[in-house]
Amino acid sequence: MISLKGVQKTFNRGKANEVMALRGIDLEIPERDFVVIVGSNGSGKTTLLNTISASVLPSAGEIFFSGENVTTLPEHQRSRWVARVFQNPLSGTAPDLSILDNFRLAALRTSAKSLKIGVDEKFRNAVRDKVATLGLGLENKINQPIGTLSGGQRQALTLLMSVMDECKILLLDEPTAALDPRSAEVVMKTADDLIKQYSLTAILITHNLKDAFRYGNRLIQMAEGQIVKDIPSSAKQSLSEIELYSWFM
Repeated sequence: MISLKGVQKTFNRGKANEVMALRGIDLEIPERDFVVIVGSNGSGKTTLLNTISASVLPSAGEIFFSGENVTTLPEHQRSRWVARVFQNPLSGTAPDLSILDNFRLAALRTSAKSLKIGVDEKFRNAVRDKVATLGLGLENKINQPIGTLSGGQRQALTLLMSVMDECKILLLDEPTAALDPRSAEVVMKTADDLIKQYSLTAILITHNLKDAFRYGNRLIQMAEGQIVKDIPSSAKQSLSEIELYSWFM
């Protein structure tokens, strides 16, 4: 599904503050893989996600989605494949609009836009049903401005909205970093359920090693812009938490 061949990214090339954030990444992520990426700050994790989503373009190398070369495609064109959830709950939603209107905008994210955005009873009921699956009691508040909700509630809703337009790739960039433990648990469980339900190919960046141990079928460690460990499903199942923590000691 996702293929990276010799992907490099250098910032400030030729200047005193030049940084080589990615150093020739070769990575194959089959369809429906749920890959968790860990690593210290500055290891290249977010830059890797940025090159996949096209919020930055690589300095060298190629990127393919299902065999199609997307290396030079801008972010808005890759959005027909990719949805992304950021660590800041304020990102990805329109705070002054209602929950319902945010869902409608999400449903139209990769569709042809028109001046009229219709919300019929069928769509309203579908949104209520989706929101009810969170167990947060928000299904009867779909006309409430989304900006009035807590960070955990917004992040959980953002996850639901990310699959409204049938994306194939879900990028999770530390989605629980700004949340309290209870909200973080709801968000991660929601993400895991959606990935399974919609057969998504997913990548999670996290500093929470318990989540890295608990979620995903494959575990990657990055350091200094390179992949230094790539643990497949069979080996991840036998990996202990102590071994995982030892990577950072």
